Amino acid sequence: MELAIKIFQFILSISILVILHELGHFLPAKYFKTKVEKFYLFFDPWFSVAKKKIGETEYGIGWLPFGGYVKIAGMVDESMDTEQLKQPAQPWEFRAKPAWQRLIIMMGGVTVNFFLAWIIYSCLSLFNGEQYIDLNKFQNGIGISEAGKKMGFQSGDKIVSIDGKPAERLENASINILFSNNVTVLRDGKEVSFKVKDEGIADVIRQREAKLYITPRIPMVIDSLVTPSAKTSGLAVGDRVISINGQKTAFFDEAGTILSQNKGKTTVVEVERNGTMQTLASVPVDKNGKLGVAVDQKGMAKVVTNKHYSFGESIPRGLERTIEALTMQVKQFKIMFNSKIQGYKNVGGPIAIVKNMPVDQSADGSFSINWPAFWSFTAMFSIWLAFLNLIPIPGLDGGHVIFTLYEMIVGKPVPQKVLENAQMVGVIFLLGLMLLIFGSDIFKIITNKF
Repeated sequence: MELAIKIFQFILSISILVILHELGHFLPAKYFKTKVEKFYLFFDPWFSVAKKKIGETEYGIGWLPFGGYVKIAGMVDESMDTEQLKQPAQPWEFRAKPAWQRLIIMMGGVTVNFFLAWIIYSCLSLFNGEQYIDLNKFQNGIGISEAGKKMGFQSGDKIVSIDGKPAERLENASINILFSNNVTVLRDGKEVSFKVKDEGIADVIRQREAKLYITPRIPMVIDSLVTPSAKTSGLAVGDRVISINGQKTAFFDEAGTILSQNKGKTTVVEVERNGTMQTLASVPVDKNGKLGVAVDQKGMAKVVTNKHYSFGESIPRGLERTIEALTMQVKQFKIMFNSKIQGYKNVGGPIAIVKNMPVDQSADGSFSINWPAFWSFTAMFSIWLAFLNLIPIPGLDGGHVIFTLYEMIVGKPVPQKVLENAQMVGVIFLLGLMLLIFGSDIFKIITNKF
């Protein structure tokens, strides 16, 4: 049931985005009296699931749910149908229209994606507000994983700024740090700036712990005893762990390294219980480096901020979130093509997206759609489509835009043969990119790395 809901959300989100994106091309094309031969949700190689011709346009649904398209007469597109281009241009063809009209038609999809994300983010800010983990409330600084240490952080650091911009939200900061040039922290009462090391970034991406390598520092107070060995170890609910094997572990993050060094062994644990210190001489550590206890998370509530927006505030906030999402997409290319980090090895395709679609689970075990999370994902994905289509690669909107701008600047169109060859190169590149993405998904399934 959970998988079915995730697949439904993915298809619903893609359908909304594709239809609106293609409408962004379709409507200005019709306005400029350009013939649109096809309008399809999803791709239809060899056959379509459904189709109906209304006027001059065939509307349909394809069977391959990875996009959609409008086929505009007189335009070299991914179909590579060049037969009609061998004939003289007709007034109703794309190639016969002025360059400025063609530019508007090609930019329509990206424009719709941008404004759709803006509208969604504005509505989310207005109706749901925003809840985030506030870095300014980290009284004890940050706890970090081994990957975080490799990046240059130390436990107890307080993040001040990222690339000179104040850091406020952990959710944003933990991602922005991966793309940053330098980070400033408050360490031992002094501000320290450093360049984040690629080695640590590579570990974060490889281990898929982008939201976990930095955490609030919370006292290691035992909330429950989970395993049988923990229940017979002498530990008790409410104990505050002070040290392990003589090494100070006042905070939860400090315990991880010490415990990992003592996997499968017994340790000496000092705890504070009811105001008095007690020493437990033989506490077992399991093979995973765990004590078998759950830590009290009540301290987390103290670092959470809930922010609400009025109608007037939600609109600029929606634009701000849209620009933040767009900036994030641009920055991700820095990691994808960084030879040291090799981010391309961790790209995810439709299978990865479906796996990470948000769902709610009720007390009885049933699953349902988390609508705020769904719309947040849709807005983010809309911006991703806008960014992807703006890349100046033949076969994408950005490629057509570049050729049209060239014509407007130079005063003469790009030769038809050049357009056809460029389109072919673009299609081959995009097919190769899709092969990489699908191959990455399949490899992760085979190696059980999802």
